[in-house]
Amino acid sequence: MTGKTELPKPRPLRELDTVHDFLDDVRLRPNMYVRDCSILHLASILYGYSVACKIHGVPAVTDFDQLGPFSEWLWPRLDLQHSSLGWEVEIKRAAETAGIPPLDMFFSLLDEFRADRDDAVQDTLR
Repeated sequence: MTGKTELPKPRPLRELDTVHDFLDDVRLRPNMYVRDCSILHLASILYGYSVACKIHGVPAVTDFDQLGPFSEWLWPRLDLQHSSLGWEVEIKRAAETAGIPPLDMFFSLLDEFRADRDDAVQDTLR
């Protein structure tokens, strides 16, 4: 026994139901999905997903659109009122200042975003 913990394996795309499922798989193997682990490339993928859904009339989670819920949630956390540059550029800047990889910061912020949203849903159910 080597003591190595085996990472969960990414699922085939046909098994993913939402953009958040996709992001969970990206987190497991970022190099497999995102060129150079670039947050700018990830944002392009998410934009392409949104456009494809609109073209095909498929309801889509638009959390990561330029003016979507993630951006609105993010600005106060980065001490910004708003940014026309987009969430990806602002996370990249903040990550560079903090000395951490931008994709790591994105996933950390994504976890907070999801937790806050889950808390808000729970509050409305009470």
